[in-house]
Amino acid sequence: MTGYLPHLSIDIVLGQLLLGLINGSFYALLSLGLSIIFGLLNIINFVQGAFFMVGAFVAYFLLQSLGLSYWTALLLAPVVVGIFAILIEQTMLRRLYKLDHVYGWLLTFGLSLMLESGFRQIYGISGKRYSAPEALSGGIDLDFIFLPTYRVWVVCASAIICFCVWYAIEQTRLGSYLRASTENAVLVRAFGINVPVLLTITYGFGAALAGFAGVLAAPIFQVSPAMGSNVIVVLFAVVVIGGLGSIAGTIFTGLIVGIIEAFTKVLYPEGSQVVIFLLMAVVLALKPSGLFGDPRLGAV
Repeated sequence: MTGYLPHLSIDIVLGQLLLGLINGSFYALLSLGLSIIFGLLNIINFVQGAFFMVGAFVAYFLLQSLGLSYWTALLLAPVVVGIFAILIEQTMLRRLYKLDHVYGWLLTFGLSLMLESGFRQIYGISGKRYSAPEALSGGIDLDFIFLPTYRVWVVCASAIICFCVWYAIEQTRLGSYLRASTENAVLVRAFGINVPVLLTITYGFGAALAGFAGVLAAPIFQVSPAMGSNVIVVLFAVVVIGGLGSIAGTIFTGLIVGIIEAFTKVLYPEGSQVVIFLLMAVVLALKPSGLFGDPRLGAV
């Protein structure tokens, strides 16, 4: 490992930092929906990765089959994924809210396998090509790296969405209603608020965030049935490290994990696949609730 250190020029450091921010923005956006669903609904939503994959395929279908624009797909795909998630919540997940976390995890794990298998049957195992929009083509020459314009857009879009979601949940009246409904639903109902509808919308919104990330990711990564399963374990590690239910902790950890992963690929490529899990083990050993989590929650 030390043999790599002398080759870490400033150009390499800056280049890996940018690449880490790009990957971290995906981790933050995807983990954000996962954290919202667990924090407000107490569901370990293992199907979140499949929602990510469905969002990418919906956008691919809208562009390739219907001839719609990227911007239209960016708006429609999250809505489609959100509605699909609401159907799942209404018909299956709602029955599990008062049960142990493991039941929700088993159900969503099964759903993720079913969705991936279904898309494999339809589209096969090879990835589908998906081009970035013309308006976001090209790039910026920063001397130390050529940065594609589309990747700049991904980082900016993810940052804006993450900030807006954090602000809505932590700083607005709607967010206070959401948090209160998970702690004392009877009291919230006394104020005339329909708690079941509020929770249903929350689940749909958390899934829509994954669909939005899928549309963003499609021009960078190939659209394939396995793209969700490839990322879901990392997302859970991000949420656990940041602290279960902590919105700000999840966003911060997602970005940090992307940067750590990028530098590990340069310093010690063999360890890039396991570094996040080593980090998770260290954090859980020192603070089981995560870096920003409520100590009362502990670990899952």
